[in-house]
Amino acid sequence: MLAKRSILARLLVVVMAGCAVLALPRPVVADATPDAQAYVKFYVVAAEHQGQPESLTEIARRFLGSGERSAEIYHLNTGRVQPDGGRLTDPSQLRAGWHLVLPWDAAGEGVRYGQLPAGPSPTPSPRRSGTARPEPDPQPRPSSPKPSPSRTSASPKPTSGGSAEKCSTTVTGSSSRSDWAQLRMAADSAWNLTRGNGVKVAVVDTGVDASLQQLSGRVAVGADVTVGNGRGDTDCLGTGTAMAGIIAADTSTGDTPVGLAPDATILPVRMVRASGNARPADAATAVEVAVSAGASVVALGSHVDLTDPAVLASVATALNHDVLVVAGAPTKPVSLPSPSERSGAGALLLTGGVGAGDQLAEEYLEGMVEVVAPGVDVASLGVGGGRVLSNTGTEFAVAFVAGQAALIRAAYPELTAAQVEERIRATADAVGGQQADPRYGSGMINPAASVSRPAQDNPVSSAQQEDGGGTGAAIFLVLILALAVGGGVVFAIRLRRR
Repeated sequence: MLAKRSILARLLVVVMAGCAVLALPRPVVADATPDAQAYVKFYVVAAEHQGQPESLTEIARRFLGSGERSAEIYHLNTGRVQPDGGRLTDPSQLRAGWHLVLPWDAAGEGVRYGQLPAGPSPTPSPRRSGTARPEPDPQPRPSSPKPSPSRTSASPKPTSGGSAEKCSTTVTGSSSRSDWAQLRMAADSAWNLTRGNGVKVAVVDTGVDASLQQLSGRVAVGADVTVGNGRGDTDCLGTGTAMAGIIAADTSTGDTPVGLAPDATILPVRMVRASGNARPADAATAVEVAVSAGASVVALGSHVDLTDPAVLASVATALNHDVLVVAGAPTKPVSLPSPSERSGAGALLLTGGVGAGDQLAEEYLEGMVEVVAPGVDVASLGVGGGRVLSNTGTEFAVAFVAGQAALIRAAYPELTAAQVEERIRATADAVGGQQADPRYGSGMINPAASVSRPAQDNPVSSAQQEDGGGTGAAIFLVLILALAVGGGVVFAIRLRRR
């Protein structure tokens, strides 16, 4: 009798212990592998088709029924490294053996479905016979957001035409140089986990000089919204090129300060004219173009005025599409949407610039700086040859934060933009000693710490909280059931004793 009661008691203890284990919160396992592969439709570029070189327009016409949809193929592929190490930056130049991701409604001979091959695929032999064109999908896959009808659409399109405006003068930084900013960021400590591969960062400013060796192959054609249909891969004034260098310059020349995310792709959106003038309407259009082109990080230059209603509306559009918008902290009153008022998973991160001695680059409004980054005497690339120049301005601090965001988005693609923002702020180093100075917000950004910390340390999103609530209710029911079973066992023991 005592042995049976002992066995029943042990069984009750095991049941209760199992329920307690089920009730414990389960950690989220982070996938730190950059560019996790998903199943997609893709096409391997051939040497030629019907005796002619392959082109995006012809591929779109063959598989999507319309050559106008070549822009969709372009946007899907500008941020990826191809098997030969190259990248699609000019829509008019395709290489045999490249893997082009296609929209889901693509159909026809040569369209494949699955994970992109890790290595080079055999180049298909040139086809001489014609293939039937697929009928257009009655409900084509939407590509959103698009610039509002009231503005001129400047979404990057496969075109070899240049900007209608010629550079008359070039404004650059000082020829003096200090590498304190890159040394303090120590981005190479994060490169064993991520280098920003697959992340597209839009630079909304003066354009980017894509001819520089340090940015070779990693600058998309982009757009020039000042002329409506121009390219963004040229720069007359230099600030956009300097921002791009801080984000993604590589070590192809030994004396160049390397960018934080050297494998990221830069999408230049030019909204400043060669004269240096900028219009709020162009800035608003530029933000929308950047989002429609697939940028997951948007770096706003100093010419973007957040006090303009049209610009704020475009920023709100970006926040609704899981985009992290990095902007300079305001120096004059501005009414920004609070986090509770923002819909979607996007985030707006206000950045201040500092020097080597933590002096602020500008007089920012009190309480508006969320993080700081190097913005005084910062070394980066200049236009026309890639000389290293020293620059000062908040826009360069914005570039450092955008580069850090690219590292995080590549290492943890499952995180939302809001979670990326929280990670940047949570891993920043406090400025001002033991008592942090509120003028610097959360403090100086720390790229290495932001990618090395496990992803489960991020705050749980609202959707996860709702799911967690349902899981908690299920666990509660299991506990109730276990208590009922335990009570029944105890009652049976007592009844047997009687």
